[in-house]
Parts: sequence; structure tokens; C-alpha cells
Amino acid sequence: MSPEHLRLAEDHAETAAWKKFGPYLTERQWGTVREDYSSDGNAWNYVTHDMARSYAYRWGEEGIGGVSDARQLLCLSVGLWNGQDEMLKERLFGLTNGEGNHGEDVKELYYYLDSTPTHSYMRMLYKYPQQAFPYAQLRAQNAQRTRQEPEYELLDTGIFDENRYFDVFIEYAKAGPEDLLLQLTVHNRGPEAAVLHVLPQAWFRNTWSFEHLRPRPQLRSTESGVVHLAHPELGEYHLYCDQAPALLFCDNDTNGVRLYNRPYEGQFYKDGINEYLVEGKQEAINPAQHGTKVAAHYQLTVAAGQAQTVRVRLCKTSHPAPFADFSQVVAQRQQEADAFYASLQEGVADLDARNVQRQAFAGMLWSKQFYYYDLNQWLDGDPNFVAPPSERRQGRNNDWRHLYNADIISMPDKWEYPWYAAWDLAFHCIPLAMVDAEFAKQQLRLLTRDWYMHPNGQLPAYEWNLSDANPPVHAWATWRVYQMDQKTRGHGDTVFLEAMFHKLNLNFSWWVNRKDRNGRNIFEGGFLGLDNIGVFDRSAPLPTGGYIEQSDGTSWMAMYALNLMRIALELALTNPVYQEMASKFFEHFLYIVEAMTRGGDGQFNLWDEEDSFYYDVLHTPDGVRTKLKVRSIVGLIPLFAVEVLDDTLLNALPEFAQRLRWLLHNRPHLAELVSQWQVPGQGARHRLSLLRSHRLQCLLTRMLDEQEFLSEFGIRALSRYHREHPYHFPTAEADFTVAYLPGESDSDMFGGNSNWRGPIWFPINYLLIESLQRFYAYYGDGFQVEYPTGSGQRCTLQEVATALTARLSKLFLRDATGQRPAFGANERLQYDPHFRDYPLFYEYFHGDDGRGLGASHQTGWTGLLACLLASQSLTRIPAEQDAEAGA
Repeated sequence: MSPEHLRLAEDHAETAAWKKFGPYLTERQWGTVREDYSSDGNAWNYVTHDMARSYAYRWGEEGIGGVSDARQLLCLSVGLWNGQDEMLKERLFGLTNGEGNHGEDVKELYYYLDSTPTHSYMRMLYKYPQQAFPYAQLRAQNAQRTRQEPEYELLDTGIFDENRYFDVFIEYAKAGPEDLLLQLTVHNRGPEAAVLHVLPQAWFRNTWSFEHLRPRPQLRSTESGVVHLAHPELGEYHLYCDQAPALLFCDNDTNGVRLYNRPYEGQFYKDGINEYLVEGKQEAINPAQHGTKVAAHYQLTVAAGQAQTVRVRLCKTSHPAPFADFSQVVAQRQQEADAFYASLQEGVADLDARNVQRQAFAGMLWSKQFYYYDLNQWLDGDPNFVAPPSERRQGRNNDWRHLYNADIISMPDKWEYPWYAAWDLAFHCIPLAMVDAEFAKQQLRLLTRDWYMHPNGQLPAYEWNLSDANPPVHAWATWRVYQMDQKTRGHGDTVFLEAMFHKLNLNFSWWVNRKDRNGRNIFEGGFLGLDNIGVFDRSAPLPTGGYIEQSDGTSWMAMYALNLMRIALELALTNPVYQEMASKFFEHFLYIVEAMTRGGDGQFNLWDEEDSFYYDVLHTPDGVRTKLKVRSIVGLIPLFAVEVLDDTLLNALPEFAQRLRWLLHNRPHLAELVSQWQVPGQGARHRLSLLRSHRLQCLLTRMLDEQEFLSEFGIRALSRYHREHPYHFPTAEADFTVAYLPGESDSDMFGGNSNWRGPIWFPINYLLIESLQRFYAYYGDGFQVEYPTGSGQRCTLQEVATALTARLSKLFLRDATGQRPAFGANERLQYDPHFRDYPLFYEYFHGDDGRGLGASHQTGWTGLLACLLASQSLTRIPAEQDAEAGA
């Protein structure tokens, strides 16, 4: 067992709080829902990037490469100034949803390179230009561009020409649970010596301005280069700054003079260090050397091609020689991180794949953030502060007053989404379980807690609208994480599984009661996270009136029923009472199969015989039903509802097996739907699925057709068929059209970079691969399909799954020419030695050429790549041969 495994065990046993400090500071708190106190709910503009340096936040803090304690009371991060910028670089810059031609987008270059699960060692890279940062240029150029044009990125500005930039490597190492070493290594990549001001900053989150009777903590200089930190809840800490730099103090209080033209109150505001350094205002910092925010000021002159280092240490106890063992501790923790990942990557032989996988894990672990949101307080306002507008009580999230979040949560990234998203988080937990199963289980459990889950059983979606319905994948993630943990530990955590089962049962009931309009087992879930994929916005009133019965919504529920059935069967092995619950979900699954096969009323189903595909069905008030014939992943999601049970399990659960036999004998109309149940497949296994073999063949024929769904880099969200044959639905109001768009969306239905009209998305591809593997577990080698369609090459479903895994993986891996498809045509990203080995984990990928699109740092569910890389041997094989590679 490695030292990092021992630390994980100690933290889980609560004998040492190794996770008390971590990368829990977001890179962006401005422009978020929680900080929005406007009357119109325009969160993008209430606190802007320009305001952020002067605004004391209510609900969280931000900082580049920052860490905090688990309650985010004490924060530590990095400030930079190149002597040219209009402001200190203390937070990431980007465009809001209304400013970008494809919505919100971070306009920075930074990379999370390493992290252990206890954060005993962490490393990231921030690339900082030596010229003035082009804030205005980025805004203006993107404002001029249309949705049909690409985004204007930081690299496009020429700011990195002649390598005139700094590579700032930010490293943390823990000598103990509350002993943090921060090492900043600044490389000048340019041709000339350049000056950089480096400002490690420590501060307290402002609680005293909002919460009643909360005392103000204090930072105070005690000797040269040393700060004493005292907080009434955290206790005392010491900040040691190597080489005794100047210490600049101010307070984490809003500068009302700058933001709101209020009278000057004699305070040293949050932006005091910025005003002192950039604007030369000596009066902006506290000469008495105390406050609630401090920066250690290092002015470095770094020679061309050279590097310099800055070191600080934050520790609970005083340290007589804080830098004596500093280098040794950093080196030791890095070696221990190497040992931890070496044991994890034993099956990944390719060095490039190891590097990419480790950075995928790093992005996942760095994106753990403290999230604080008390709905009652947010709706009603703080006793010590201005009351929120009256519109708030009838506006966003007003029916979620029970919700109180103050936890470390896995988030899609640290810029675009400084909030959690329910179905994103479920996918996050799969790669997270590979490095820290306890954290993955805790995350899944979190959203089912009483102070998250609505009393009616709904899971919160995300802060923009907690009431949106995300695809119900929590049960799937629960079962997968349980299995992964069981394999590692040698036994299953049934306490976790049982707790999750009861809460998910409530959520399943919510879906049945709220999203099955007519009680016919055909479901409507709204847009279900698939922004822009359909003809209409499925979460809004339809321009035609009426409603849509959803192929994907119904399929997700069939999958949900099977997931809960399988969990109940596992619990029944130690507690027979769960056999009855397993039977209940088995029966419910059959009713959903019947509805999808024969239609909710036995007449008009979601399967189209002519096209051999599943479609949504529009019901209009005049009684007309229309299949919305868009060939999208909406019609592939029925593949996800598949479970395979073996005779060993059934023999161990006689009551469940007896109930199955009774149902299949006495409900012949249901028995027909699973006619192969009594015909065991490979290894005496039995299959439950929405698809019998004929429909499975039909769907896979379309899915594996390179002129439809199959891209060189995975499965597209929309068939390429719609490039030449857009789908039109004319109404009196407008002609609604869906066309294949392999890259950026030209629709503003959901705004921004929301787009499922052609690109490749990792979560759907991951579930498709897993479903193919489950079908193979039943059929074995006897069931084969043409892969690709029309090639004449016959493959088993396992071979197809392996080939799709290879296609997705090569998005990130260097090919024979040294290029990574995700980098597109960008020469610097592809070949520059200071860029080429730092992958960006994009939100989604171009359906034809594989370049990364959307949010550029959203490791989130794209972090599923780490699981894919672990599942295959990564010998380089040309794209046209990957079917043979699977074989």
C-alpha cells in the first residue's frame, strides 16, 4: 500500500484530516446565480469580471490555482502582474453568455497537471502573457463574430508570439493535514529578460458583513515575512514567506466607493493590493500591517529561458525553520504521487496515454469545489445586508427553500460551471471511483440527502434552475461505483448501497408521478440535458400546443427501473425482503417495454418500422400525433436499458425467481416482450432489454454507419443524414429546422455553447460502449454486426465496444505525425514543446474532424476518458483498422 493509499485510509477513518485543505476555491465566482441579487435574474451581469476585484462575495471565493479549507473560511491563491496589465491577474477572465458568439467561454490558458486524491501533492500550469492582457480585444472580436464563425481565443490574439509569456507552475505539497507548502516556479519563455510580480495571497471569506454576530478574523504581521492568522472557528495558523518579501494588507470588504459611488469610509478594501501596485495608491493598503487579506510581494526579473522560484508555507503550528525541509517534502510528495499512479496505470503501457490519463484525473480532482447555497437566506436576504428585491420570492428556485448546501462537490470545471449539475456529477463519480471510491460514494449520497433532494423526491439539477429534470443516471452511477469499490475492497459496501436505494426509490416515484402525464409509462422529461437536439425546446410550452412523448425520457426510465432492480437483487442476497422490491422494478420495466413497443395506448408507439428507429411523438390539441423524425441519440438511448442476470443469482433468490415465473406465465402479453428470457445466453445468462435482436440489429446498423452516426472519433449526437436532409417542421409561427452541425451550434434555443446537433459527447458514448458490452455478455460471439456498416467486416459487440473506445481515446492521443485531433489545426498546440503534452478536456468534439469545442477546460464527464484509457491496450493503429484492433 502506497503512502497515498495510507493517507486515504486515515482520512476515511477520521484519524487524520488529509482532505481538510484542497483545491476547493473556484476560478470564477463572478457572474453566478448565487451572487445575483438583481430584480430580473440576470446573473451574468450583476457581478462582472471587472467588478470582481472590488466585490466581497456572499457565497464563495475565487482565485487562480487556489486552495481553501473544506468550509472555505481561509483561502490561499496566486496573484500575478506583468507590469503592463490594467489589473492584477487574480482570477480567470472569460466572456459571459451574452458576450461570446457561442456563449460563455474562458479566455485563458491553464492546465491541471497532477493531484493525488488527498491533495497531498498538486500541480497546475498557468500561462501568463508578458504584454497587457487583451481583455477589450477578446470582447470586441467575439462580439463581431456570428454563430457560424469560430470563437476568437487568446491564442488568436498573437499575445504569445515570440514566446513572450511566463509559464507559472503552481505546486502544493502537504507536510501534514494542516501544513501546506506552496511552490511557484516561473519560467520566462521569451527572448528577453522580463519582470513579473508574484503575489501569493491569503484571506478570509467574508462572513462578518452578512451573518449576524459573526466576528471579524484577522491577519497580522508578526515579524519579517511572517503572518499570524486568527479565525474564531478555524483557530490559528502561520504563513511563512521565503526571503521575507513586503507584506501588503487590506480587507476582504466591498469597495463601495468604486462600485457604487458611496462615500469613502476609511477602509482598506478588497482591491487595495491591486490599487497599491497597479495604480500606485499608497493609501490603499494598511500601514499597520493587519487586515483580512494579505499578499506577499515578490518582484522577479527572470532572464530569457530561465526560471525563478517563490515559496510560502501555511501551517497550523509555528515552525522555527519553515524552509529547511521544504524541498525535501515537495520532492517526496511528488514521488509518492508517482507511486500512487504507477500502481493505478499498470495496464496502460503507452507513455502518452499515461500522461493524458493522469491529467484527466488531475482535472477531476482539481475541480472539487466548496459550494455554499442556503436558499432561505438567499431568497429572504441577510439581516446585516440590503434586502433582495421582492421579485426574488416568486422567481428562480423559490420552491426549494429546504435546500442548504455547504459541501465539497465535484463540478464540471472551475470556470464555466462553479455549480454542480446532477447528471454531470453522476458521470464524474465513475473516474473518481478509480482513485477515491469513498469520495465518489459520498458525492452520490450527497444529492440524495434531505437538504439537497426535494421533499417530493426530485434531485436538484443545478443552481440556474434546480427544478429542471436531468436524465436519471444516479442509480446507474451508484451501481457502477459499488461494483468498482467491491472489486477493490473484496466486498461490497451494502450500507452505502442500501441508503442510496431508499432515496432513489423516492426519486423514481417522483418521475412516475410527475413525468408520466397519462399514466401510460411513456415519459416526458423536458430537454433532459440534451440542449438544442430537438425540433423544439422540450422544457417550454410548445408552439403547437400539446406535449411530446419522449423516446429518451422513456428509455432513461426503463434503464432506471433495471438499475434499481439490480441494486435490490444485490441487497436481497443479505436481506431477502428486497426480493419483493426487485420484483416491483422488474414488473415496472416490463410495462415500460410494453409502452415503447406497442404504444402507451396500444396503437401508436415510439418505434418507427419504416425507418427502424425510435422517435419522439408530438401530441397536438387537435388529437393529431406526429413522429418527429430526427435521427439523433434520442433514438439510440433505448440501447442503455439492458441488464443481464445469470442463473447463479436467480438460484440464490428463489422468491424473486418465482415471481418472474408467475409474471411470465400469467401475463403472456408481457412475456412476449422478453420471449428469449427462458433461452439462456452465454454462460446461462438471461437478458432484459428494450430491444429484441431484430431492433438491436436495426439500431446498430444506423449507429455504425459512417454516413450517419459513426465518426472517426466516436458516435455523433445527430445523424449526418440531416446534413443533406434537414428535418423541417412548419408551424404558423415559424419553420422549425434541425440540421446536422458537426461543430458549433447555430441555434440559440438554449444559448451559448449548448449543442447536441452533431458533435461527439463523451457521456453518451460511454454508456453506448457499456451497453454493447452488456449485450455481448448475453449474446457472446454468436451475435455479430457489420462494423462499419457497409464494410463487409463482421464484429462481435465486444469488438465494436473496443473499437469505439479506441476511436474516442485517439481524440487525445498523439498520432504517428505527433498530432492530437482534439487540438485541431492549431500549430502551437500540436507541436510547441511547451503546449503539445498538455491536453485540454473539452466539453464536446467536432463530429467530423474531432477538434475540441465548447468549454475548453470542462474535464467533468469528458474525464470518463480516464476509464476508457484504462480499459484497452493502446497500441497505435490507423483509424481504418480499428475494427480489427477490437478483434
